[in-house]
Amino acid sequence: MEDQDHRKAIAARLKEARRLSGLSQGQVAQQMNLHRPSVSEIEAGNRRVSAEELSHFAKIYDVSVAYLVGDAPDTLAVNDPRLQLAARELQKLSPDSLNKLLKALAALRAGDDEGAN
Repeated sequence: MEDQDHRKAIAARLKEARRLSGLSQGQVAQQMNLHRPSVSEIEAGNRRVSAEELSHFAKIYDVSVAYLVGDAPDTLAVNDPRLQLAARELQKLSPDSLNKLLKALAALRAGDDEGAN
């Protein structure tokens, strides 16, 4: 039972890291050379993830393997001082302003994605 609990904890961290990275399961699957349902099964804790896959997930999400397996703090560390400043400023915004900013960020990201193709 403990193994299943550990697998579920890893699955939750993988899902959180993917969402924070702004990637879809399909995008991750493509980068990992997996089928999207495999990523879904891993994130649900229904499929074991190999050490090689964990390493690849960590690279894609820019986190450590230690974080993914639960050997590092629950929060993702932000090492870039610009992002730390942005996080502090975001906390000062009203919910309405934050929603507007998130929409603007999504539009900027969509523009970046189009320029990359």
